[in-house]
Amino acid sequence: MSIKVSIYEDNDPLRKSLSHLIMGTESMEFYGAWPDCSSILENCSDQTPEVIIMDIDMPGITGIEATAMVKARFPEVNVLIFTVFEDRDKVFNALCAGATGYLLKKANAVQIIEAIIELQKGGSPMTGEIARMVMQFFSKTSAPLVNDYALSAREMDILKCIVKGNSYKMIADSCCISEGTVRTHINNIYKKLHVNSKSEAVIKAMKERLV
Repeated sequence: MSIKVSIYEDNDPLRKSLSHLIMGTESMEFYGAWPDCSSILENCSDQTPEVIIMDIDMPGITGIEATAMVKARFPEVNVLIFTVFEDRDKVFNALCAGATGYLLKKANAVQIIEAIIELQKGGSPMTGEIARMVMQFFSKTSAPLVNDYALSAREMDILKCIVKGNSYKMIADSCCISEGTVRTHINNIYKKLHVNSKSEAVIKAMKERLV
């Protein structure tokens, strides 16, 4: 099955380059490219993509605002932030809005395609710089908080795998369970943590020192 991909990028040459990349990739289906997010909900209603490549700094609705809008209406859509910004606040605002991955625009074509595939498989791709920023932000000396969310031992194991960015298949192999069981556990984790996405679960787990 082809991965359905949409693009939101206000830089014309880059938007065209990304469009050609997606159209030229056999395992992907191009769902359209737009210079702003003014009609993003309508676009997703007409043709719901599986992955959105999203710039942050766009006229009108920002990529972070658009990400929150899409995740509220279409929670199954994966949003890959694709930007020049390495600003810590923008990184975390994007992840808190529901972005599932974060790549800097210096990523090459192979890295972009691999990130899209990883997203579709349940992973959370990030460039090394962003991953280090995430880890450094939460690397505090404070003692871990008590697990007040009633997470079982198995759910804690899976949460640790989620924080590492493992895909459903990787988690299933690691825990010797089926991918269906992994999905069930992850849904239960979301409910107990009061979150709606992997990125929110990762941020909460790291911020509250749960893993």
